Amino acid sequence: MPEARSVLVVCAHPDDESFGLGAAISAFAAAGTPTSVLCFTHGEASTLGADAADLGHVRSQELTAAAAELGVGDVRLLHYGDGRLADERLDELSDAVLEMIDRSDADLLLVFDEGGITGHADHCRATEAALAAASDRRLKVLAWAMSDEVADALNREFSAGFVGRDATQIDLRTRVNRERQERAIACHVSQSHDNPVLRRRLALQGEWEVFRWLTPESVQRA
Repeated sequence: MPEARSVLVVCAHPDDESFGLGAAISAFAAAGTPTSVLCFTHGEASTLGADAADLGHVRSQELTAAAAELGVGDVRLLHYGDGRLADERLDELSDAVLEMIDRSDADLLLVFDEGGITGHADHCRATEAALAAASDRRLKVLAWAMSDEVADALNREFSAGFVGRDATQIDLRTRVNRERQERAIACHVSQSHDNPVLRRRLALQGEWEVFRWLTPESVQRA
């Protein structure tokens, strides 16, 4: 993974940090790079685990446990509405990212790819907020992406809306160890218990993750 002084993960829901970004976070942590997570919603609108009396509270506890497994040093969970993040003012969301940048002394932001990987509007808005904050501070933004091959297979098998990238759009392809990611995923019991799409995606990805830079080359070289 790229060298960084401190990495800030910006995501929309509890479990995004584990299901999507977990292998990357654990790689940074293993290298001794401090990592922090800013999550905008409690994920209370999920259809998985909907029988829980207070799903938002359950998922906040799951996030805390998963972050510990990944070696995350600091977690900030905000209270924006799950499924309504796109309705929030971008400057307000980016201000929250800027506050967390200052709190964590981050020089690299880790986010979902543009298009949100799954097309989820909350994922897209979280990345937009991270990009706005990074532009203000001229920080690097690295996006977790998905290859066309993996996305096409998932869309075909599950009638899903995954957004893939061809080889020309991918900047970094790296082998990862998923042991800590798997332990973090297991912490999100409400979301991982009956989730065949997640399991199939991880099987298709195997030991590899791909990433894209969302910031200009001038910023990357700085």
